[in-house]
Amino acid sequence: MNLYPLKFKPIYKELIWGGYKLRNILGKDFPADKKIGESWELADLPNDKTVVINGEFAGKTLSELLQKYPEELTGKKNYNPPFGLLIKLIDAAKVLSVQVHPDSEAVKRLKTGTPKTECWYIIDTEANACIYKGLKAGTTKEQFIQSIKNGTCAELLNKVSVKPGQCHFLPGGTVHAIGAGILIAEIQTPSDTTFRVFDWNRLENGKPRQLHIEQALESINFDRKAEDLPVTAGGRLVDSEFFKVDKITAHAGTSRQISEGIMEVIIIIRGGGRIISEDSQAVDFTKGQTILLPAVFKGEILFESLTEYLLTTL
Repeated sequence: MNLYPLKFKPIYKELIWGGYKLRNILGKDFPADKKIGESWELADLPNDKTVVINGEFAGKTLSELLQKYPEELTGKKNYNPPFGLLIKLIDAAKVLSVQVHPDSEAVKRLKTGTPKTECWYIIDTEANACIYKGLKAGTTKEQFIQSIKNGTCAELLNKVSVKPGQCHFLPGGTVHAIGAGILIAEIQTPSDTTFRVFDWNRLENGKPRQLHIEQALESINFDRKAEDLPVTAGGRLVDSEFFKVDKITAHAGTSRQISEGIMEVIIIIRGGGRIISEDSQAVDFTKGQTILLPAVFKGEILFESLTEYLLTTL
């Protein structure tokens, strides 16, 4: 058995706020008339499991490989599923709902859902793009409840201008929203638990989208301050208990050795090249692709053009 660099078939999500950037900028293959909001690049959730598309394991899900080769894949003994990362590319053509994901303590209190911590790497933006991240200083739960009733809760959020190259870390319990005109690489824990607080009075199929106000209020960390949510732009972007993310720039004609022992997930932001080894076929990569390098894989990455990528480890 030789585990090799694994590519997966993306799972596309057609959403009310989606657009065309995933296709036009990152080269994703879906019909030109489809407004795709999310491309799930690497997933091991009950109803969404990405499938390998290259090599001898083509047709196998990430979940199946994890069950059969847990230590070989992750580099960790006695690894329990699901896979510890959910990787998405997000095109927010319109502003997303104001929402929150629970942390582990909120999940215990609510007795539902799974914890979710995430980070957003900004790939591309339109003019005046922004995100909403955390509450303004001094905002109380009572004030926020009243703002929900008034439809003004967004006014109590920190509105933050964004530009390409930034990374925003959002631990569970942080109320947030992605603004319009932003293309994002999202790295997160394996959860799809989202509690919506406000959705800008939008209609989906003629009806308001479902809100989860009670659960959201139980999940929001009202003590979290803006300084607890720093912005990073180079080198080590995220260093959390759940995952670590580094941004790496490689020049054309250079290479990097891949040693055994640590699983890596790479998201190609720009450029391209190939991954080679003595034991498996070469694997080409280009912008917009996500590749899992199993812990037992040993080889070399050859960069054929100026390449920027995000490297994530558990």
